[in-house]
Amino acid sequence: MSSTTLWGGPSKEEQTIAGDRRGDRRYEIRLEARWKLVRRRKVLETGSGRTLDFSSGGVLFEPGRQLPVGLNVELSISWPVLLHNVAPLQLVVYGRIVRSNGSRTAMRMAQHEFRTVGASADPRNVLPAAHPHMTYANLGSMTAFEKIQ
Repeated sequence: MSSTTLWGGPSKEEQTIAGDRRGDRRYEIRLEARWKLVRRRKVLETGSGRTLDFSSGGVLFEPGRQLPVGLNVELSISWPVLLHNVAPLQLVVYGRIVRSNGSRTAMRMAQHEFRTVGASADPRNVLPAAHPHMTYANLGSMTAFEKIQ
């Protein structure tokens, strides 16, 4: 039996790495991140580091030190794309630390969301450059943009 699919692409068997039992494909993405260790809604410790790879089920990251397995973690990742080419984004991932060895920590994702960060509180400083046909007079109707901030 051939290990290729009917359409000529690699089969699931060919896509897995020997010994890797993960069901989700991992993507090597290195981005700056900040982490918070959380227990019972209380922040125990914070730090910064960078991501190494992502999957739909978790994140492997370098927190700058070894983190304890079993604790909840919130990871805020600086996203490389701007919302509407204007507002910086961060991906905030919540989950539990499932593995930590040396400088690498793996977390299983329970929840994630995108948030805007660092956008100016005064839309006149941002919108005219992104939308040259808008005037300051009609910025008052931009309640959706204001809610994002």
